[in-house]
Amino acid sequence: MKPKKLLTILLSSLLLLFVVQTLVFEVPVTDIFYAQAETDTSHTSPPVVDGNTAMYSALSGNPYTIADIAEQASPAIVYISVEWPTQTRESPTVDPFADLFDNWFFSPFPNQRTPMQPPTSQGTGFIIDSSGIILTNQHVVGNKDDQQTIIVTVNSGGEINDHEAVILGSDAKLDLAVLQIQSDRELPSVSLGDSEHSRPGEWVIAIGNPYGKQFEQTVTVGVLSAKGREINIRTDRGTTQVYSNLMQTDAAINRGNSGGPLLNIQGEVIGINTAVHAQAQGIGFAIPINVAKEVLQELIETGGVEHKLPPRAWLGILYGPITHDVLEHLKLPDTKGIMIGDVFENSPASESGLQAFDIVRRVDDLAIDNYKEFADIIRSKSPGEAVLLTVVRQDKTIFIRVTLGDMPVEYR
Repeated sequence: MKPKKLLTILLSSLLLLFVVQTLVFEVPVTDIFYAQAETDTSHTSPPVVDGNTAMYSALSGNPYTIADIAEQASPAIVYISVEWPTQTRESPTVDPFADLFDNWFFSPFPNQRTPMQPPTSQGTGFIIDSSGIILTNQHVVGNKDDQQTIIVTVNSGGEINDHEAVILGSDAKLDLAVLQIQSDRELPSVSLGDSEHSRPGEWVIAIGNPYGKQFEQTVTVGVLSAKGREINIRTDRGTTQVYSNLMQTDAAINRGNSGGPLLNIQGEVIGINTAVHAQAQGIGFAIPINVAKEVLQELIETGGVEHKLPPRAWLGILYGPITHDVLEHLKLPDTKGIMIGDVFENSPASESGLQAFDIVRRVDDLAIDNYKEFADIIRSKSPGEAVLLTVVRQDKTIFIRVTLGDMPVEYR
């Protein structure tokens, strides 16, 4: 082959290689994903998509969607601090059946029976009306007659202002509270969405003040993991609060987020962040916003929510099973019965003299095999009915008669 012809072929090959490379590197990244998706749809098995890819695909039209929502909503998200009156209170007995859920703002077991410094709590809320109406959790701010001082910090337009708030209404069972602050200007607010139409798997955004002002207006993102959850949370009074029909999310929620909004991708509030699982990662809970919308006017106008519930027998104790450790420690003959972990103040149990660490073996003439059986027996009784409990206390068997009460609304 002639040298001139060989040179021509070599140059043509190099030119062709350059053109192919140019075309490959100029293909948009989004088109590469679309092409891959089209190829994958012909497979019998669906493609595996990780969280980052799913997020990118969902927000590829605007990668700043989350940032835009946070920027618009954050001025309406407020920091709430509460100072409670100084008091002397007795430390309740340590609960041997510690819940899996954090108590967010108080230690339920103060160290000593001495005058304490004014206890404080903190949390988050959000403005739902430009006149200064704020929605938050009842366990953050308490009730009207608790003699507490509530300060709401609004960070809007580069200005940070503190306002003293009053409670318009609160309800412990629903864990909702409505506050009012006064301002000489219209305040920013967030829109309330429809939690009924929310779906597990949709993107959600949590904004709040984890661990106080140090990390105020923190934005976290996740998905709505499930709906209709029920959990039990230990309150600052050492009691157990049952929450039903909660929304579950893996958006990071920490101490101080309580009372803050859970937003959908349209920037609407679909839930009120309430609790986080203390022993797991990515398990937080929120009250559906529709629950709040149904009672909002009643809270504002009457100061509370009327719950029409049937009578239910109430003893007033926290209890659990007899474990092998308890059996060995207390030298019990077997694991039958229940062990009392704590006694609620002013309850039928406290008035009758029941104590923490008492072992209840029988109710009337019925032997108790396990704690579920005990719960069924008490549940079958009526308020005002008396029961005779066979109790083992410090190696002695005693008999205690208790007249059952009607279970308070906040414990149901």
